[in-house]
Amino acid sequence: MNRWDTFVLIGSGPSLTVEDVEFVRGKARVIAINNAVELASDAFALYAADRKWIDRFDGVPSFKGLKYSIESHDTTTRHDWHVMRNTGFLGLETEANGLRTGFNSGFQSLNLAYHMGARRCLLLGYDMQVAADGRDHFFGSHPDGAVSPYQQMIEAFASIVQPLKDAGVSVVNCTPGSALKCFPMARLQDVLALERAA
Repeated sequence: MNRWDTFVLIGSGPSLTVEDVEFVRGKARVIAINNAVELASDAFALYAADRKWIDRFDGVPSFKGLKYSIESHDTTTRHDWHVMRNTGFLGLETEANGLRTGFNSGFQSLNLAYHMGARRCLLLGYDMQVAADGRDHFFGSHPDGAVSPYQQMIEAFASIVQPLKDAGVSVVNCTPGSALKCFPMARLQDVLALERAA
């Protein structure tokens, strides 16, 4: 497996560190999700489902990689964003222009990585819970105070496990202390070391 078969999906959970993001550079393709782009500005792709987030950052003009979002009730689009069809909540969408939502951007990014040809996906910043210090993101909390429906999100991830296996895509959760247990857990450094040795 060459390094471009491996995708690292970087969420914005409270465990995300600059050191982990730096370690990934040049070792795999990266999809940065929402604010994770602040730490992974050279990612292969940026994914954001929230149109308000996209507008708040004016479409993230400084980001030069691919930009993806999903259909929403807000029909405004930006010319440099690829908008994917919303094809339902659970499972894996195999049609190249669609995504299942799983009630969260991390799930959608996993479906997107499948479309991009990923054979292995490593998850970073997929905590799916609030940290002991009260932070729900590496940068603190959402400006609007919104709380994510973590249990619903975790249950949705279970629906994509077997379809990804059947498609030949392995997933490893490299998020320390993650509440998302449906994928094998491992240290990021160990998994990427195995990649380089293969």
